[in-house]
Amino acid sequence: MTITFLGTGTSQGVPVIACDCEVCTSTDRHDKRLRSSIMIEEQDTNIVIDTGPDFRYQMLREHVMHLDAVVFTHEHKDHIGGLDDIRAFNFRQQKAMDVYATPRVQEALKREYSYIFSEYKYPGIPEINLHTIGLKPFDIGQLHFIPIEVLHYKLPVLGFRIRNFTYITDAKTISEQEKAKIKGSKILVVNALQKQAHISHFTLSEAIAFAQEMGAETTYFTHISHRLGKHAEISQELPPGIKLAYDGLKIEL
Repeated sequence: MTITFLGTGTSQGVPVIACDCEVCTSTDRHDKRLRSSIMIEEQDTNIVIDTGPDFRYQMLREHVMHLDAVVFTHEHKDHIGGLDDIRAFNFRQQKAMDVYATPRVQEALKREYSYIFSEYKYPGIPEINLHTIGLKPFDIGQLHFIPIEVLHYKLPVLGFRIRNFTYITDAKTISEQEKAKIKGSKILVVNALQKQAHISHFTLSEAIAFAQEMGAETTYFTHISHRLGKHAEISQELPPGIKLAYDGLKIEL
C-alpha cells in the first residue's frame, strides 16, 4: 500500500494570497502546500481522501490515470471543492465514480453541486455513485476502512484507519473511545495547524502530545498553516518519530 500526500496545507494553502511572510515567500518546495488530501494505492485500486480545490492539479502532478473512489472526511470547501474534476475519470473509465460520505456530507454535496443531482442532467457533468458511511467499518476493494470520529470545534469529522495507517485531519478533540481505534497504528497522520491556540485545530504542541500518546512508530503532521513556520526550521524542533509531511511525499506500507 502506497500513501501519497497530494496536499498538506490548510484551507488557504501555502503560500497564502497576498501574504509576504517568510513562509509564503520561501523558495523551499516543502513550504508550498496545496489543500490537504491523500491518495491510497493498493495494487490496481486508487482511492483519494478529499477532493479540495487543488484536486485537478494534484491528479496532473501525480500522473494519476485512473481513480476508483473518493472518500470524504467532512464538507468544508477545502475538502470538497474539486469534486467537479472527477469528470475526466468518468470519461476515461466510462463509469460513475464511487463516492463515500456521511449523510450530512452528502447533503452538502447536493447543495454545492446541485447540477450533479438534478433531474435533468446537462451532458458531461460529473457522474457519481453515493455510498453512505458512518462509524461502521466499510470496504473499498481489498482495503478495510475503520472510521474515527473527531471534533473540528463542534463539527464531527471522520478520520480513517486502513490497516496500520491512520489519517486524521481537522481535529481538535478526540474521545477515548475513538483513540482506542488509533492505538497500534504504525503510521499516524494528524493535523498541526500552527503554534498559537486555535478553536478547531490541534496546535503544534497539542499534535505532538497526541502523537506521543498514540505511540505510532512514525507520525506525520499535515493541514499546516503558513503561521506554523518554515518546514526546515520546524522539522528541527520535532521529537524523534514525528515529522512534517509535505506535498508529494510517498509512504510505503
